[in-house]
Parts: sequence; C-alpha cells; structure tokens
Amino acid sequence: RVTARTGRPFTKVFREERERPVIIATDQTHNMFFGSQVAFKSVIAAQAAAIFCWLAIDNGDRVGGLVLSDTQSNIVRPKRSRRSALHLLNQIHTYNQNLQHVQDPETQTPVDPDFKPGLAHALGQIRRITKPGSTLYIISDFITLDDKALQYLNQLSRHNNVICCMVYDALEETLPVPGFYAITDGASKGAINTHSSAARSRYREQFKQRMSDLESEFDRLRIRLLKIRTNQQVVEQIHQWTAKNS
Repeated sequence: RVTARTGRPFTKVFREERERPVIIATDQTHNMFFGSQVAFKSVIAAQAAAIFCWLAIDNGDRVGGLVLSDTQSNIVRPKRSRRSALHLLNQIHTYNQNLQHVQDPETQTPVDPDFKPGLAHALGQIRRITKPGSTLYIISDFITLDDKALQYLNQLSRHNNVICCMVYDALEETLPVPGFYAITDGASKGAINTHSSAARSRYREQFKQRMSDLESEFDRLRIRLLKIRTNQQVVEQIHQWTAKNS
C-alpha cells in the first residue's frame, strides 16, 4: 500500500527473534515431600529446575517460572539475565525449605483464602506470562492433575513446546521386599505388610496403569513426557532423554 501511495518501492524487513522464553513450573507441594532413596521428590524437582534454568541461560534464552506450594505460588517473569535465573532458583529453594514445616501449624505460611492449591491453579497463572513459541517445563508428580489442569495444558500446548517432567520415587513404583515396615507422614505413624505377593503385584500394576494414563493424556495433547526417578542422577536422566528426543 505504501508503494502504491508514494510511487516508490518499499520493503519491510523482519528480524527473527532468537531469544525463546523458557518457563519452568516447579511443584513444591506436600505430595513432593517424599522419598525412600537418595532424595525427596521435592529436591529432585528443584535440581531439575536448576538444570533447565542454566541450560536456557547458556542458550541465551529468557527464563522465568512459577513455584507452587500448598498455600501460595510465586511467579517470576521471563528475563534474559542471570539475576532473574537466580531469583527463580532462590524462590524454589525457599519453598523447598518450607516443606519441612508442612506438619507444624506454628511455622506454616498462612493460607490465602483465594488460593486454590493444585496444578490447575499453577497452569492458570502460567498462561498469564507465557507467550506463543515459549518452552514450558512442568516439574511435578502430577498427583493433582485434574480435568481443569488438562484443559490448561491443552491450551498451552497449542502454541508452545510443553515438556512434563514426572518425578517419582522407587517406592511408588514397587513395594519393598517382603516384610513389615514402619511408615510416617511426619505427624502420624503406621506400618505396611509386604509379604503378600498378590498385593505387591497389584501395587505395581496400579503404578503402571497410572503411568500409562498419563502417557496417553500427554500423547493426545502432543506433550512430551520426561520421567525422573529420585534414586538416579538427575543430570544423567535429562541428558539421556534429550539425546533420545533431539
């Protein structure tokens, strides 16, 4: 139109944006405060978030994210700076440390009456800071994944590269060898009996079914799934997954 109006040729030059925003959502709710070997799921999630964070910074991308607890969430908007990355990692560290007080009413963070815990809340918040073309890492055990969260994932995956990182413990996958075991959630105590082979088999099948259901849902949404075990090196697991999916 400008050419026709002026009688002189005009061209428009577009510069490709090389910086791609990277959003890292890290679950630090009480469900993640569990581990039978090496480390708790919350710690493994924090380590994975740190790896993704520094990989993005080294690649020249803008990094931001969200940290979720049972009582609140915190958003760090994407910026291309080490200071922003450190701010996000410091928030994850703070939330992680607060988990040790999850059973102590005197040290718990007051609950915001408008806050609704769960992945749905986190993903709803992430939509506010995610621009099309972003890479989104969601690090969780996905225990609170519900229909609303899947709806948000569907919306986010349409225009972004979404990777769901499922953190799980070996004890969630398979019961220990036959015996009686004392268990605790930090407040109350109990015991489990693993002598029954039928019970151990049902336990394994339930975990396999849950994993299969997750894989089916994420495949339907064209979301890649990275499984991270608590008793293996996080760096090695991410490296192997990246090499396989690159």
